[in-house]
Amino acid sequence: MQQPRYIDPTTDYGFKRIFGTEANQELLRAFLNDLFRGRKMIESLVYNKNEYVGDAEETGNVIFDLTCTADNGEQFIIEVQRSTQVNLKRRMLYYGSKLIADQAPKGKRKEWNYGISEVYVIVLMDGFHMPDEEDGTDFLHDICLCNRDTGKIFYEDLGYIYLELINFVKVEADLESDLDRWLYVLKNMSTMDKLPVYLRKPIFEKLFQVAEYSKLSKEEREMYDVSLKRKWDNKAVLDYAKEEGRKEERAKAEAEKRAIALEFKKMGIPVADIAKGTGLSVEEVEKL
Repeated sequence: MQQPRYIDPTTDYGFKRIFGTEANQELLRAFLNDLFRGRKMIESLVYNKNEYVGDAEETGNVIFDLTCTADNGEQFIIEVQRSTQVNLKRRMLYYGSKLIADQAPKGKRKEWNYGISEVYVIVLMDGFHMPDEEDGTDFLHDICLCNRDTGKIFYEDLGYIYLELINFVKVEADLESDLDRWLYVLKNMSTMDKLPVYLRKPIFEKLFQVAEYSKLSKEEREMYDVSLKRKWDNKAVLDYAKEEGRKEERAKAEAEKRAIALEFKKMGIPVADIAKGTGLSVEEVEKL
């Protein structure tokens, strides 16, 4: 197969190469600013360590994909998730809580007076739906603490943003904002062979330059290829699980049809009518 011109930004290596280095800080800032849709403007970022020691031995270390702090103290965790997890929401809540708890000083709590900086957890979900919302069509979930009855925001400085790429189905002609363009690129860059006209902005020009596969060193290509293989393997596992689930649903539906047909047959309803009503063949009904 011909090697694509651009790396896949949703692989571990691709994401960190594009967004996770000081040299490419401009790309992460632009992406975050567009993600907040005018609600905030980040002027500069400092990359933090991505591994935090757990509070207890059984907790183990907490490893984030990417963490950074903005010029006014705002802290961000950016996670790329490629497989559905029943505890995804809880895990992200834990991640955000970890950043908050780590802000507490060892002493002088009274003077500190809970001066907590803003904390945001951004989750890029590739290839699966938000847990408990498989039938939804929203690709952006902007979550905050609010009053359940009035909808009024209760606390502004803790937020969770989930980007459900599987629901982002816009084509080129539908792209209206830079956020649309970012998401379109994240989902489709690895299949493109050049920078499209509708992305001719300095920030996207830099993005495509950074993402060129030919600019990777031999070692970098090896790391990227391993990362890409992991993504493919993960997709194969997910696709297999989905197919097994569909098989199970089809078998269940077939068993229900046969049970209904059998009850009708016991009631003396003509076989032809039962077959027509259930979708089974006459031969299948006669064998029941």
